[in-house]
Amino acid sequence: MAESRIFILGNLTKPGVAEQIDSLQPWLREQAEILGVQSHIGDYPENISDARLCIVFGGDGTLLSAGRDLAAYHVPLLGVNMGKLGFLAEFSVDDLRHSLGHILAGEIQPVDRIMLKVTLWSSPKGQAREEIYTGLASNDVAIAAGDPFRMIDLHVHQGDHHLARYFGDGVVISTPTGSTGYNMSAGGPILQPSLEAVVITPVAPHTLSLRPMVLSPEPSLHVTANRVNEGTKMIIDGQIPHGLSDGQTVEIGRADVSLRIVPRPDHHYFQTLANKLHWGQSPHHQ
Repeated sequence: MAESRIFILGNLTKPGVAEQIDSLQPWLREQAEILGVQSHIGDYPENISDARLCIVFGGDGTLLSAGRDLAAYHVPLLGVNMGKLGFLAEFSVDDLRHSLGHILAGEIQPVDRIMLKVTLWSSPKGQAREEIYTGLASNDVAIAAGDPFRMIDLHVHQGDHHLARYFGDGVVISTPTGSTGYNMSAGGPILQPSLEAVVITPVAPHTLSLRPMVLSPEPSLHVTANRVNEGTKMIIDGQIPHGLSDGQTVEIGRADVSLRIVPRPDHHYFQTLANKLHWGQSPHHQ
């Protein structure tokens, strides 16, 4: 085990995280070489690519942020839940102690989940345009109406095909990983994380004919702002907002990198749904 190398990230602003990392470090150094310990927000050293595993202390938001930042390094992420839900960050500290040796020995393999490449363009596809922003999404891309909260008008294409015109409060384009987030709250379906698909879900549509759709992540989706509000925003993973104006287009397609997550052993996805979201349980379940 001595040849294994790990990197430690944490949401150091969250109460108890720094103290938990400090208390675990002596034990962790017995398991592997620690290449670094730092906040999940900031610049990463080049040697992080040498890590066999990155242990992330925080909540689901911390893991999503680390997933975007570290995707290019192809380092698997193990989330230790120090937050509320712990849907992605599945491990408790006790789980970590029990499983780390098995993970470093290769007995528990990471799983790859699709990510989205998000590009904001100054104008629709086929017109003279310039790139305003580009980045990755682990969970979802939401377009929210914003102040003054009038209905917005969005035109959605996939490749060269027109899909729909959305009148309402916006849309959510989600990965399977993110399907239990904003997408689910907006009435979208839950997708198994292993699927290679995206779901587009309207938010408060002003017609009964618009319903969520599950699509291939290729070719890319193009969401053009035909008429939006001054406060309309494109929001990535609920963490990165960017203003959206009339005529601009958001291109959303499969990224060439993946979100690599170490799953909690002997814990099925539907168990997580039941434990965290009370999936499939009676409202009077005790």
